[in-house]
Amino acid sequence: MTETNIMRAARVTAPGRIAVETVPKPAPGPGQVRIRLEGSGVCASNLTPWAGPDWMTFPTEPGSLGHEGWGVVDGLGEGVAGLALGDRVAALSHKAYAEYDLADAGAVVKLPDSLAGEPFPGEPLGCAMNIFRRSDIRAGQDVAIVGIGFLGAILTKLASDAGARVIAISRRPFSLDLARRMGAAETIPMEDHGAIIGRVKELTGGIFCDRVIEAVGKQWPLDLAGEITRERGRLIVAGYHQDGPRQVNMWLWNWRGIDVINAHERDPEVYVQGMREAVDAVASGRLDPSGLYTHRFPLEKLDEALNATRDRPAGFLKALVTV
Repeated sequence: MTETNIMRAARVTAPGRIAVETVPKPAPGPGQVRIRLEGSGVCASNLTPWAGPDWMTFPTEPGSLGHEGWGVVDGLGEGVAGLALGDRVAALSHKAYAEYDLADAGAVVKLPDSLAGEPFPGEPLGCAMNIFRRSDIRAGQDVAIVGIGFLGAILTKLASDAGARVIAISRRPFSLDLARRMGAAETIPMEDHGAIIGRVKELTGGIFCDRVIEAVGKQWPLDLAGEITRERGRLIVAGYHQDGPRQVNMWLWNWRGIDVINAHERDPEVYVQGMREAVDAVASGRLDPSGLYTHRFPLEKLDEALNATRDRPAGFLKALVTV
Protein backbone atom coordinates (compact mmCIF):
# COMPACT_ATOMS: atom_id res chain seq x y z
CA MET A 1 0.00 0.00 0.00
CA THR A 2 1.51 3.34 -1.05
CA GLU A 3 1.71 6.33 1.24
CA THR A 4 -0.86 8.16 -0.92
CA ASN A 5 -3.47 5.49 -0.15
CA ILE A 6 -3.25 5.59 3.63
CA MET A 7 -4.28 8.00 6.36
CA ARG A 8 -4.27 8.42 10.12
CA ALA A 9 -7.54 7.81 11.94
CA ALA A 10 -8.51 7.57 15.60
CA ARG A 11 -10.35 4.62 17.11
CA VAL A 12 -11.85 4.36 20.56
CA THR A 13 -10.36 1.07 21.71
CA ALA A 14 -11.95 0.83 25.17
CA PRO A 15 -13.80 3.12 27.56
CA GLY A 16 -11.68 6.26 27.87
CA ARG A 17 -8.93 5.03 25.52
CA ILE A 18 -8.00 5.82 21.94
CA ALA A 19 -5.44 4.70 19.38
CA VAL A 20 -4.42 6.57 16.23
CA GLU A 21 -3.78 4.04 13.47
CA THR A 22 -2.74 4.01 9.84
CA VAL A 23 -5.60 2.73 7.71
CA PRO A 24 -6.61 2.76 4.02
CA LYS A 25 -7.87 6.08 2.72
CA PRO A 26 -11.58 5.79 1.78
CA ALA A 27 -12.61 6.07 -1.86
CA PRO A 28 -15.73 8.07 -2.73
CA GLY A 29 -18.60 6.12 -4.20
CA PRO A 30 -21.33 7.42 -6.51
CA GLY A 31 -22.71 10.72 -5.23
CA GLN A 32 -19.99 11.07 -2.59
CA VAL A 33 -17.04 13.36 -2.05
CA ARG A 34 -13.86 12.72 -0.12
CA ILE A 35 -12.72 15.52 2.18
CA ARG A 36 -9.17 16.10 3.32
CA LEU A 37 -10.08 17.19 6.81
CA GLU A 38 -8.62 20.18 8.58
CA GLY A 39 -10.40 19.35 11.81
CA SER A 40 -13.57 18.38 13.61
CA GLY A 41 -15.45 19.72 16.56
CA VAL A 42 -15.98 17.48 19.58
CA CYS A 43 -19.62 16.93 20.48
CA ALA A 44 -20.98 16.23 23.94
CA SER A 45 -22.95 13.37 22.39
CA ASN A 46 -19.61 11.53 22.19
CA LEU A 47 -19.39 11.33 25.97
CA THR A 48 -21.76 8.43 26.54
CA PRO A 49 -19.96 6.19 24.00
CA TRP A 50 -16.64 7.41 25.45
CA ALA A 51 -17.72 6.18 28.89
CA GLY A 52 -18.34 2.67 27.49
CA PRO A 53 -22.00 1.78 28.04
CA ASP A 54 -23.10 -1.82 27.60
CA TRP A 55 -24.30 -1.24 24.06
CA MET A 56 -20.93 0.02 22.78
CA THR A 57 -18.67 -2.18 20.70
CA PHE A 58 -14.89 -1.62 20.79
CA PRO A 59 -12.81 -0.79 18.92
CA THR A 60 -14.84 1.69 16.93
CA GLU A 61 -14.37 2.03 13.20
CA PRO A 62 -11.62 4.44 12.14
CA GLY A 63 -12.71 8.05 12.59
CA SER A 64 -16.02 7.13 14.21
CA LEU A 65 -17.88 9.52 16.51
CA GLY A 66 -16.47 12.54 14.66
CA HIS A 67 -19.29 14.34 12.85
CA GLU A 68 -18.35 18.03 12.92
CA GLY A 69 -15.68 18.08 10.23
CA TRP A 70 -14.51 20.68 7.74
CA GLY A 71 -11.79 20.63 5.11
CA VAL A 72 -11.10 20.53 1.38
CA VAL A 73 -12.68 18.33 -1.29
CA ASP A 74 -9.98 16.07 -2.73
CA GLY A 75 -12.03 13.31 -4.38
CA LEU A 76 -15.28 13.19 -6.35
CA GLY A 77 -17.49 10.17 -6.87
CA GLU A 78 -19.48 9.48 -10.00
CA GLY A 79 -22.38 11.83 -10.59
CA VAL A 80 -21.31 14.62 -8.23
CA ALA A 81 -22.24 18.06 -9.51
CA GLY A 82 -21.79 21.51 -8.01
CA LEU A 83 -18.60 20.64 -6.14
CA ALA A 84 -15.02 20.70 -7.39
CA LEU A 85 -11.65 19.50 -6.21
CA GLY A 86 -10.17 22.12 -3.92
CA ASP A 87 -13.49 23.47 -2.63
CA ARG A 88 -13.32 24.24 1.07
CA VAL A 89 -16.39 22.81 2.77
CA ALA A 90 -18.14 21.84 5.95
CA ALA A 91 -19.74 18.42 5.93
CA LEU A 92 -22.27 16.31 7.73
CA SER A 93 -20.20 13.13 7.89
CA HIS A 94 -19.66 10.42 10.47
CA LYS A 95 -15.97 9.46 10.68
CA ALA A 96 -14.30 12.83 10.97
CA TYR A 97 -11.72 11.92 13.64
CA ALA A 98 -9.35 11.17 10.80
CA GLU A 99 -7.36 12.80 8.03
CA TYR A 100 -10.04 12.00 5.43
CA ASP A 101 -13.75 11.26 5.47
CA LEU A 102 -16.52 10.64 2.97
CA ALA A 103 -19.77 12.56 2.74
CA ASP A 104 -22.77 12.53 0.46
CA ALA A 105 -22.51 15.49 -1.89
CA GLY A 106 -25.86 16.74 -0.62
CA ALA A 107 -24.48 16.87 2.93
CA VAL A 108 -21.64 19.23 2.01
CA VAL A 109 -21.74 23.03 2.19
CA LYS A 110 -19.18 25.25 0.49
CA LEU A 111 -17.34 27.78 2.62
CA PRO A 112 -16.74 31.23 1.11
CA ASP A 113 -13.28 32.71 0.69
CA SER A 114 -14.01 35.15 3.52
CA LEU A 115 -13.82 32.19 5.94
CA ALA A 116 -10.46 30.94 4.62
CA GLY A 117 -8.30 29.62 7.42
CA GLU A 118 -11.12 29.73 9.97
CA PRO A 119 -12.39 26.53 11.60
CA PHE A 120 -15.98 25.75 10.73
CA PRO A 121 -17.63 22.82 12.53
CA GLY A 122 -20.75 23.00 10.43
CA GLU A 123 -22.92 20.44 12.20
CA PRO A 124 -23.18 22.19 15.61
CA LEU A 125 -23.44 25.64 14.03
CA GLY A 126 -26.21 24.35 11.78
CA CYS A 127 -27.85 22.70 14.77
CA ALA A 128 -27.97 26.07 16.55
CA MET A 129 -29.62 27.70 13.54
CA ASN A 130 -32.20 24.92 13.30
CA ILE A 131 -33.02 25.14 17.01
CA PHE A 132 -33.40 28.90 16.72
CA ARG A 133 -35.77 28.52 13.76
CA ARG A 134 -37.95 26.02 15.60
CA SER A 135 -38.01 28.19 18.70
CA ASP A 136 -39.95 30.90 16.83
CA ILE A 137 -38.37 33.68 18.87
CA ARG A 138 -39.69 37.16 18.21
CA ALA A 139 -39.01 40.72 19.31
CA GLY A 140 -40.43 41.58 22.70
CA GLN A 141 -40.53 38.03 24.04
CA ASP A 142 -38.97 36.92 27.31
CA VAL A 143 -36.66 34.01 26.48
CA ALA A 144 -34.85 31.90 29.09
CA ILE A 145 -31.88 29.81 28.03
CA VAL A 146 -30.96 27.10 30.53
CA GLY A 147 -27.32 26.13 30.08
CA ILE A 148 -24.78 28.46 28.48
CA GLY A 149 -22.24 26.34 26.70
CA PHE A 150 -21.35 26.56 23.03
CA LEU A 151 -24.94 26.03 21.89
CA GLY A 152 -26.52 28.19 24.58
CA ALA A 153 -24.12 31.05 23.85
CA ILE A 154 -24.99 31.07 20.14
CA LEU A 155 -28.71 30.91 20.91
CA THR A 156 -28.31 33.81 23.33
CA LYS A 157 -26.79 35.89 20.56
CA LEU A 158 -29.43 34.92 17.99
CA ALA A 159 -32.33 35.52 20.38
CA SER A 160 -31.06 38.87 21.64
CA ASP A 161 -30.39 40.04 18.09
CA ALA A 162 -33.99 39.10 17.26
CA GLY A 163 -35.18 41.58 19.87
CA ALA A 164 -36.00 39.17 22.69
CA ARG A 165 -35.06 39.81 26.31
CA VAL A 166 -32.81 36.87 27.16
CA ILE A 167 -32.52 35.48 30.67
CA ALA A 168 -29.45 33.25 30.80
CA ILE A 169 -29.28 30.54 33.48
CA SER A 170 -26.05 28.61 33.93
CA ARG A 171 -23.82 27.02 36.51
CA ARG A 172 -20.45 28.63 35.83
CA PRO A 173 -19.69 32.34 36.41
CA PHE A 174 -17.59 32.18 33.21
CA SER A 175 -20.68 31.13 31.25
CA LEU A 176 -22.82 33.90 32.71
CA ASP A 177 -20.17 36.48 31.80
CA LEU A 178 -20.17 35.07 28.27
CA ALA A 179 -23.97 35.25 28.11
CA ARG A 180 -23.85 38.94 28.95
CA ARG A 181 -21.33 39.50 26.17
CA MET A 182 -23.64 37.64 23.79
CA GLY A 183 -26.51 39.95 24.64
CA ALA A 184 -28.31 38.46 27.65
CA ALA A 185 -30.28 41.09 29.54
CA GLU A 186 -30.32 39.08 32.78
CA THR A 187 -28.23 36.25 34.19
CA ILE A 188 -29.05 33.85 37.01
CA PRO A 189 -26.64 31.36 38.63
CA MET A 190 -27.92 27.80 38.31
CA GLU A 191 -27.71 26.96 41.99
CA ASP A 192 -31.03 26.94 43.86
CA HIS A 193 -34.10 25.61 42.06
CA GLY A 194 -36.65 27.65 43.98
CA ALA A 195 -34.58 30.82 43.89
CA ILE A 196 -34.23 30.61 40.11
CA ILE A 197 -37.99 30.19 39.66
CA GLY A 198 -38.61 33.11 41.99
CA ARG A 199 -36.18 35.37 40.16
CA VAL A 200 -37.64 34.54 36.73
CA LYS A 201 -41.13 35.15 38.10
CA GLU A 202 -40.02 38.52 39.41
CA LEU A 203 -38.35 39.50 36.13
CA THR A 204 -41.43 38.59 34.07
CA GLY A 205 -44.12 40.13 36.25
CA GLY A 206 -45.31 36.75 37.45
CA ILE A 207 -46.09 35.21 34.05
CA PHE A 208 -42.74 33.50 33.27
CA CYS A 209 -41.19 33.17 29.81
CA ASP A 210 -42.64 33.02 26.32
CA ARG A 211 -39.83 30.70 25.23
CA VAL A 212 -37.51 28.50 27.29
CA ILE A 213 -34.63 26.64 25.68
CA GLU A 214 -33.17 23.76 27.71
CA ALA A 215 -29.61 23.28 26.44
CA VAL A 216 -28.06 20.94 29.02
CA GLY A 217 -29.54 17.47 28.50
CA LYS A 218 -30.04 16.56 32.16
CA GLN A 219 -33.09 15.98 34.36
CA TRP A 220 -32.85 19.01 36.64
CA PRO A 221 -32.49 21.59 33.85
CA LEU A 222 -35.47 20.01 32.09
CA ASP A 223 -37.53 20.24 35.30
CA LEU A 224 -36.50 23.85 35.73
CA ALA A 225 -37.29 24.72 32.13
CA GLY A 226 -40.88 23.54 32.51
CA GLU A 227 -41.34 25.56 35.70
CA ILE A 228 -40.34 28.84 34.06
CA THR A 229 -42.38 28.46 30.85
CA ARG A 230 -45.50 30.60 30.83
CA GLU A 231 -49.04 29.50 30.01
CA ARG A 232 -49.23 28.75 26.27
CA GLY A 233 -45.48 29.24 26.09
CA ARG A 234 -43.03 27.08 24.20
CA LEU A 235 -40.45 24.79 25.83
CA ILE A 236 -37.67 23.86 23.41
CA VAL A 237 -35.57 20.81 24.28
CA ALA A 238 -32.16 21.44 22.73
CA GLY A 239 -30.16 19.39 25.24
CA TYR A 240 -29.37 15.86 24.10
CA HIS A 241 -30.87 13.49 26.67
CA GLN A 242 -28.98 10.30 25.82
CA ASP A 243 -28.18 8.91 29.26
CA GLY A 244 -31.57 7.44 30.15
CA PRO A 245 -35.33 8.07 30.45
CA ARG A 246 -36.69 11.33 31.83
CA GLN A 247 -39.65 12.16 34.02
CA VAL A 248 -41.67 15.31 33.40
CA ASN A 249 -44.26 17.20 35.42
CA MET A 250 -47.11 16.39 33.08
CA TRP A 251 -49.64 18.08 35.35
CA LEU A 252 -47.78 21.38 35.03
CA TRP A 253 -47.30 21.00 31.27
CA ASN A 254 -51.01 20.17 30.84
CA TRP A 255 -52.22 22.95 33.10
CA ARG A 256 -50.17 25.62 31.37
CA GLY A 257 -50.84 24.30 27.87
CA ILE A 258 -47.12 24.31 27.06
CA ASP A 259 -45.97 23.51 23.54
CA VAL A 260 -42.94 21.21 23.78
CA ILE A 261 -40.52 21.09 20.87
CA ASN A 262 -37.80 18.45 20.58
CA ALA A 263 -35.41 20.49 18.43
CA HIS A 264 -33.25 17.61 17.18
CA GLU A 265 -33.24 17.11 13.45
CA ARG A 266 -32.81 13.77 11.74
CA ASP A 267 -33.52 14.81 8.17
CA PRO A 268 -30.14 15.46 6.50
CA GLU A 269 -31.70 18.12 4.26
CA VAL A 270 -32.85 20.09 7.31
CA TYR A 271 -29.42 19.71 8.91
CA VAL A 272 -27.78 21.06 5.77
CA GLN A 273 -30.26 23.92 5.57
CA GLY A 274 -29.11 24.95 9.05
CA MET A 275 -25.48 24.66 8.02
CA ARG A 276 -26.09 26.95 5.05
CA GLU A 277 -27.77 29.47 7.32
CA ALA A 278 -24.79 29.28 9.67
CA VAL A 279 -22.35 29.91 6.83
CA ASP A 280 -24.35 32.99 5.83
CA ALA A 281 -24.53 34.24 9.43
CA VAL A 282 -20.80 33.87 10.06
CA ALA A 283 -19.71 35.15 6.65
CA SER A 284 -21.91 38.24 7.04
CA GLY A 285 -20.57 38.99 10.52
CA ARG A 286 -23.95 38.49 12.17
CA LEU A 287 -22.48 35.64 14.19
CA ASP A 288 -18.86 35.28 15.30
CA PRO A 289 -18.22 31.89 16.93
CA SER A 290 -14.43 32.18 16.87
CA GLY A 291 -14.16 33.02 20.57
CA LEU A 292 -16.25 29.97 21.48
CA TYR A 293 -13.60 27.49 20.28
CA THR A 294 -11.71 27.53 23.54
CA HIS A 295 -9.62 24.33 23.42
CA ARG A 296 -7.73 22.76 20.51
CA PHE A 297 -6.05 19.38 20.34
CA PRO A 298 -4.19 17.39 17.67
CA LEU A 299 -5.76 14.12 16.53
CA GLU A 300 -3.33 12.14 18.71
CA LYS A 301 -4.83 13.82 21.77
CA LEU A 302 -8.47 13.11 20.98
CA ASP A 303 -8.73 11.45 24.38
CA GLU A 304 -7.76 14.73 26.07
CA ALA A 305 -10.32 16.58 23.93
CA LEU A 306 -13.06 14.17 24.99
CA ASN A 307 -12.04 14.38 28.64
CA ALA A 308 -12.08 18.18 28.49
CA THR A 309 -15.55 18.07 26.96
CA ARG A 310 -16.63 15.85 29.84
CA ASP A 311 -14.86 17.67 32.67
CA ARG A 312 -15.30 21.24 31.39
CA PRO A 313 -12.17 22.84 32.86
CA ALA A 314 -12.09 26.55 33.59
CA GLY A 315 -12.99 28.57 30.52
CA PHE A 316 -14.09 25.57 28.47
CA LEU A 317 -16.81 25.88 25.84
CA LYS A 318 -15.88 23.88 22.76
CA ALA A 319 -12.99 21.61 21.79
CA LEU A 320 -11.68 21.23 18.25
CA VAL A 321 -9.49 18.39 17.04
CA THR A 322 -7.16 19.47 14.24
CA VAL A 323 -5.53 17.20 11.70
